[in-house]
Amino acid sequence: MSPDRGRRGKSGKSGGRRPSGPLAAHRLGLAIFGLAFVVLFAMVALAEGVGDPSIPSGDVILVENVPGDAGDIAEADVDHAIELAAAQGGEKTAPKPGDPKYDELRKTATDSLLEAAWIEGQAAEWGIEVTDAEIAKELKKVKKESFKSEAEFQKFLKESHYTPADVNDRVKIQILSTQLQEQLKEKAPAPTGGQIANYYEAAKSSQFTQKPSREVRLVVNKDLAKAKEARAALDSDNSAANWSKVAKKYSEDATTKESGGLKKNVAEGSIEEPLNKAIFRTPEGRVEGPLKSNRGYTVFEVVDSTPETVAELKSVENQIQATLAQQLEQEYFAGFVSSFSSQWTSRTFCADGFVTERCANFKSDGHPAIAPATCYEADPKAGRPENCPAPVTQLIPALPGSVSPLEPKGKPLAQRPHPAGEPKEAGEAAAGLPEGELPPPEAPSE
Repeated sequence: MSPDRGRRGKSGKSGGRRPSGPLAAHRLGLAIFGLAFVVLFAMVALAEGVGDPSIPSGDVILVENVPGDAGDIAEADVDHAIELAAAQGGEKTAPKPGDPKYDELRKTATDSLLEAAWIEGQAAEWGIEVTDAEIAKELKKVKKESFKSEAEFQKFLKESHYTPADVNDRVKIQILSTQLQEQLKEKAPAPTGGQIANYYEAAKSSQFTQKPSREVRLVVNKDLAKAKEARAALDSDNSAANWSKVAKKYSEDATTKESGGLKKNVAEGSIEEPLNKAIFRTPEGRVEGPLKSNRGYTVFEVVDSTPETVAELKSVENQIQATLAQQLEQEYFAGFVSSFSSQWTSRTFCADGFVTERCANFKSDGHPAIAPATCYEADPKAGRPENCPAPVTQLIPALPGSVSPLEPKGKPLAQRPHPAGEPKEAGEAAAGLPEGELPPPEAPSE
C-alpha cells in the first residue's frame, strides 16, 4: 500500500486521520509524545455492549463526540497504521492476515488510532485547540533537534513510511497531550493549611529535627594498657597540641590519628554504644575513658556541643506544600485516567473483526486481556504457561495504623499464610465449632 494512501472518498479529503504511534523508535523527538498520559491509557475498563450506534459505511471504528471526522476510522487507516508499525519494527513489508505478527501489529495500530481520537475528543471537550501555525512551529523545533538536515528528515520519512500528514497529525496529538496535562495540573486540588500542618507534625521528628551533635577528640587502641597510658598523658595536659602528640603515638583510628584525634559532627546515635551514650552525657573539656567498645578502648574529650534543633513550620512550609501538591496531582491524575478510559471506551464502537477491549461492544470472557488463552484451557496441549495470572486477584490493604500524612496509602499488608489449625478452604469448618468460626486463641501460660 502506498504511504500516501488517504481516507475513503466519502469526505472528499486526502491524507486524513493518521496513527498516533511513535514516528521513529531510534531518534525522533516525537517518540516520546504523550508521555505518561498515553502510557496510562492501558488502564482501560472492560465495558459490555450498550446498544451499538451505526458505524458509517467504509469505517471499521466509530468514536463518538470527537470533532470532525477524527473519530471515523476506516480500514484504510488501520492498514496504513499497520504499515507504519511494521516499518518501526524494522520490517520492510507489513505482514499479511494469517501471520501471527499481523494480529499483534493490528492491535498496536488500532490502539494508536484510538489514543489519538480519544485525545482529540477530550481536548475538544476542554476547549483546547491547535492551529496550523502552532503545529508548524513545533515541527520545526523537532526537526532542528532531531535531524542534521532536511535531507536526513526526508530519508527518515521514506524509511518509516510516514507522510507529511502523518507527521503533522503526530505533532498535533503531542501538543494536545501536553496542554491536557497542563490543565490537569491546574485542576488538581491544592494542599490546604490543615494538610500542611498535619504533615509537619507527622514529619517533625524524622524530617525537620536536627539531632544533637558533638565535636570530640579521641584515641582508640585495642590494648587497654596503652589506652590507659594515653589517658594519663592527657590528664596532665589536654591541650590541642598534646592531643596531637598522644593521638599519633597511641591511636589506631586511621581517620583521626593525624588530626589530633578530632572528629567533627558526631550525630547522636551515629556511633556504637556505650561510646555514643557516654559522649552525649559528658560535659565539654573533660577527658574520659578508657571505655570499651567494639573497636577497642577509647579515651575521649568533648570539645564542642550542638543541641537538637527543630525547624519551625514557616521555614519548611513551602517544601511541604510542594511535596503535598505533587501527591495530590498524582492522585488526581490517576483518577482522571481511570474515568477517561471508561468514558472513551463507552464511546468507541468497533465493527466485527476489529473489536478489542477498548470498544464498548467488546464482550468480556472475564479473563485478563493480557493472559494467554491457554491459561484457561482444561488441558492445554503444550502445558499451562508459567505467566498465567492468579485465579483470584490478591488484595493488599494498608497495614492497620500505617496510614498517615507521610504515607497516605499506608504500608501494604501482604496476604498472610494460614496459621496452623485455621481452615484452608472456604467452608471448611474447625472441628467442634459452627461453620466458619475459628477457635479462640489459647491463653498464655503462666
